[in-house]
Amino acid sequence: MHHPIWIIFKSEFLRRVRSKAFILATLLAPVGMVALFALPAVFTFMALDGSDDEPIAVVDESNRLLPSLQARGGERFRFVEATASREALADSVHAGVYSGYLVLPETLLQGEGQAVFYRAEGGGVTTQARMQSLVNQTVQDQRLADEEVPAAIESILASSTSVEMRRLTEAGDQADQTFVYSLIGYVLAFTIYFAVFIYGQYVMQGVIEEKSSRVVEIVVSSVRPFQLLMGKVLGIGAMGLVQMITWGVLVAGALAAAGPVLMLFIDPASYNVAPDASQEAVLDAAGITIPSLPLSLLFWTLLFFLGGYLLYASLFAAVGSAVERVQDAQSLMYPVFIPLLIPLLVLGVVIEDPNGTLSTVLSFIPLFAPILMVLRAALTDVATWELIASWSLVALSFVATIWIASRIYRVGIFMYGKPPSLRELLRWITYRP
Repeated sequence: MHHPIWIIFKSEFLRRVRSKAFILATLLAPVGMVALFALPAVFTFMALDGSDDEPIAVVDESNRLLPSLQARGGERFRFVEATASREALADSVHAGVYSGYLVLPETLLQGEGQAVFYRAEGGGVTTQARMQSLVNQTVQDQRLADEEVPAAIESILASSTSVEMRRLTEAGDQADQTFVYSLIGYVLAFTIYFAVFIYGQYVMQGVIEEKSSRVVEIVVSSVRPFQLLMGKVLGIGAMGLVQMITWGVLVAGALAAAGPVLMLFIDPASYNVAPDASQEAVLDAAGITIPSLPLSLLFWTLLFFLGGYLLYASLFAAVGSAVERVQDAQSLMYPVFIPLLIPLLVLGVVIEDPNGTLSTVLSFIPLFAPILMVLRAALTDVATWELIASWSLVALSFVATIWIASRIYRVGIFMYGKPPSLRELLRWITYRP
């Protein structure tokens, strides 16, 4: 005869993973994430592509800046000399003859005053930044020419020096991918946050629905409230784990396919690389780095997700058993929601100093560890004993939390009417029938 927890676990798991909503969410969520990041870039590119060769009238009061500005305009801006009055230029802008007009005071060559760009529409941040750069470089070059600065010095002023960051490891030095792994850490942290929150809500809503329909009163006649709660939490957690593993496999596959796909659009000759050079050499010459996700990072991400989910799901279940409607749960959600939110507020601190005292201490606090320890593991080499110790604390906290939640659950599922206060919940924990 199967244990009641296993029966409830199996029922919760199979009922949810067989649903069309689960299958669609599992397959479409990665597509949605890619679209979330890719579509804004695509739309921006399309907007910029459609605004090439913008005619801009220039009022050059110095009579020396326009030629250089025209040479720098490129494909984006077409600067033309203004021959009409300011009022006529404004009318031309409103009529669509010019996309705007630019006024360059003579005092710019003395390092005073400012240029003013008039247009009917805002133009966007990209247009403002591009115009600022063009005018600034044009004025700077003209001032250097007026001072008869030698070309060699102009070249020095125009040049910039980059710094290559490399990371020392036991196997030697390698390219420092701090930015890339910071981004990966962000994605993993937010993935765990949303997953824990969403699946925890599933638990809470399931408890509320069963309590409202009084189904739970029939179920607890056959099984203990603790067994019912544990089976429900583990079943939904298994569903979430299946989704996380599926997404991890899809991400790993996408990263593996990224290199060959990019090679279709890269000409090695344009980067002075031999045609038979390796994929890594060509991508490195092109300045493209495809991050690799170590299996150990994926393993610990799944493990901390599971621990974090179990910890918070038991709290969500306790809240759900204390109310009859989801709306009534809002006041009781704050003690659960705030600890889940705090790690997001300190992400910047952990990214800047993942091995600092504050980052390390916070990553050992069970309510914060599922997010912060994974973020640290993505950014730096976290000792294995730290990972094991942190996860063990999460697991022990789950055991304590599920015990407390079950005490609230066994009383709350039979209570109806006004939602209890936090003081009443504390009394439920110590209640003895």
